[in-house]
This record gives sequence, structure tokens and C-alpha cells, in this order.
Amino acid sequence: MSDAPVIPAPRALETVDRLRKNIERTIRGKTEAVDRTLICLLAGGHLLIEDLPGLGKTTLAYCLARSIDCSFSRIQFTSDMLPSDIIGVSIYDEKSKDFQFKRGPIFANIVLADEINRTTPKTQSSLLEVMGRGKLSVDGQTYTVPPPFMVIATQNPVDYEGTFPLPESQMDRFLMRMEMGYPEFEYELDILKGGHLHYDHLEATPVVSRVEVMELQEYTRRVYVEDTVAEYIVRLAAATRQQVDFRSGVSPRGTLSLKIAAQACALSQGRAFVLPEDVQRMLHPVFSHRLALRKSMSDPMEERRSVEALLTQLETRVKEPV
Repeated sequence: MSDAPVIPAPRALETVDRLRKNIERTIRGKTEAVDRTLICLLAGGHLLIEDLPGLGKTTLAYCLARSIDCSFSRIQFTSDMLPSDIIGVSIYDEKSKDFQFKRGPIFANIVLADEINRTTPKTQSSLLEVMGRGKLSVDGQTYTVPPPFMVIATQNPVDYEGTFPLPESQMDRFLMRMEMGYPEFEYELDILKGGHLHYDHLEATPVVSRVEVMELQEYTRRVYVEDTVAEYIVRLAAATRQQVDFRSGVSPRGTLSLKIAAQACALSQGRAFVLPEDVQRMLHPVFSHRLALRKSMSDPMEERRSVEALLTQLETRVKEPV
């Protein structure tokens, strides 16, 4: 580990712990979901939360956004929404005799894209550029969204009425995908006693500054990845391309995504180097939504479970570095 850069990992851990504790004051009993959300934030990626309605997807996104002292916007996606409703529009100004660009809600640090699969593919695709580059091109002009920039999208299962499945190119823009799941009995009882019907009623105050988040993201990219661990990541990606049950394997973008997610996972635990365990922990949330079965199933949720099972088999076949 002599080549590992010296970064303030303990300080980073203290900052992450502040965020984690603040979120878990509201999101109780969902430690893994909270951890994955924070890891995605450290990695500078975007997060897709997919599950049934009413399980706390929007609340988790709201708690993260309100725990950071930065700009926040929520976009409620509907079937009649246009790209300009998200990006913004150029309006003619009578005084200046010129067109002025009015920025849309996408120009925020944390953007909650609520029920993203309820809007049409045309509107969904308007997010591709900004999610990939952090920039937007409108009327020949390029605009940059303020850093840090993170889209947290929620969606109901794709077989629900009135939903439009996200295209593969859009899914690939999300660093991670996860589910919430039902709460355990004791935590659901706490929710019942709390009596909060909407996330707007929750009290959430910032505990981390925008600058601190940007520092954490910079530290993440300096977390040391030893050569054998890097080779392990590439072998896992290559294994998905050799699996005949998958329509296609993970792209190099997916390989890079697994690396940065593993670095963020290590930093979230106060380490300045990646272990194989970090790669294994991030494998499913980073790879699963990038894979589809060659023979698709009628039930999308069942297909997700089959992809997860195949990933687990691949993981056992790929040799772990010592």
C-alpha cells in the first residue's frame, strides 16, 4: 500500500457518519439503502430507486437532499411533461430585444426525479446529456449545472399501468440501482406512531456543506485501487459478456462505474484503499440494471431476480484476489 495517496480518510468517515445519522433519524431500519445512497453521492453518480409505491423512495431522496446545504429541486414526472419543463426554455425579452434562457429545475445540486418512468421516452432522454456530462446544450449554447450534481430518480415497477420503461441508454447513466423493500415490524410500528403522512412534514436540517461533499467526491477518486483488485473488476465485467443468458454484457462504462463505486464504498468505511469485499458489495447495485436476459420474461420483477441470481453465480466463478 505504499503507493496509496495520503487522504484524510478518518475525516471523510466522520462527515459520512454525520450524514448517515441525520438520514437515519427518519429512514429507520434501512441501513443498506442509506449506505448505498451515500456511496453513490461520494462517487458523484446518479441513483435509481425502484420499488412499489409507499415504501419511502421519495422520503429517502428528500432526507439526503435536506441533509446537505445545497440547492434542491423536485420534478414530478407526468405523461404530458415536455423536455423544456425540465431543462428550461428561451423566452424573448422585450426590453433586451433578445432571447433569455430561463433555467429549469434540473439546475440544482440534488435533483429528485420522482416517478421518472411516468413520462414519455422523449422527455426521459432529455436527461441523458446532463446526467452524463453535467452540461446542457440549448439553442447552440452550453450550460453547466452547479457541482456537486446528483439525480435521484424513483420509479414504480415497469409493469405498473401508465409507465414507460427507461431505455437502456438512460439506465446506463445511473451509477447504481437499488430497492427499498418493506420495513421490519418494529420500524413500521415507529412509522405508524410518528403519524407523518408526507415527507414535507419531516424535519431535516443540513449537517454537511456543499464544499464538504465536493471534497468527499475528490477524495473518492484518490482512493487506492491495487492492480489485482482492478484486474478483478475487469474479470467480473468480462464474465457478464461471456454469459450466454445475457443479451449483452456490461460496457466499459459499467466497469468504470464499479471501480468508482468500490472506491466510494471503501472511503465510506474510513479506508483509503479498496478491498475485494468493496467490489463484491457494489457488484449487484452497479451491474444488475445494466444487464437484461436474452429471453425476456413477462414479469419485469421476476427478470430482475433472475439477473441477480446469474450475477451471484458469476461472482462465485470469478477468482477473488488474495
